[in-house]
Amino acid sequence: MILLKLLLAHLIGDFFLQPQKWVHEKEKKKLKSPKLYLHILIHIALLIVFLWDISLWPYVVTISITHLLIDGAKLVLQKKKTKRLLFFIDQLLHILVIFGCYFLYSNNVFNPESFLTENNLLLLTCLAFLTIPVSIFMKTIFLKWNISELTKNNESLKDAGKYIGILERVLVFIFIISDHWEAVGFLITAKSVFRFGDLKESKDRQLTEYILIGTLISFGIAIITGIIYTVLI
Repeated sequence: MILLKLLLAHLIGDFFLQPQKWVHEKEKKKLKSPKLYLHILIHIALLIVFLWDISLWPYVVTISITHLLIDGAKLVLQKKKTKRLLFFIDQLLHILVIFGCYFLYSNNVFNPESFLTENNLLLLTCLAFLTIPVSIFMKTIFLKWNISELTKNNESLKDAGKYIGILERVLVFIFIISDHWEAVGFLITAKSVFRFGDLKESKDRQLTEYILIGTLISFGIAIITGIIYTVLI
């Protein structure tokens, strides 16, 4: 329960009670911004309210001080090019601190063996396989055709196709292992609707076949992986 309270306090403080104006001011004034310290005070208040136990003061002190240090370091180091990366690093560090405090102050022993079970390792293996490895496999398969010629004058976001493929395979896998096959059908239908405009406008049979082959291979691999996982467990 304490861990959930700590995580909820962090989410509310960082995402619900931090207006975008504060973020812009902090990025501009960095450590001189009063909003930085007001942000930390809000986190302190949230921790006190959620925990509501004076004996749990080590949580409040440790999380508040580290939050200030992490946010301050991010503001000092942040550049336009590194803004996105530092955001994720910032959030990861906050979460690690919260988990660290929980295991340190609540006398709970972190046992890696409880997480690295056979089922969990199988799940991680399947998810890892459906990301970059399958993308590389599919890219290798399509080396048979000159895709750059087929997609000429059809600009898209950089690497968008790769990330869409990864997301759709992970979603299909999750739907299958949770026994929601109807959701897989819904996802296929949704993708077909979005793709319909591309196929209609291109009037290019080769591009149409390329898109259909890619979609079927991507979904097929995800479905087979999901079935294998459910059989093995």
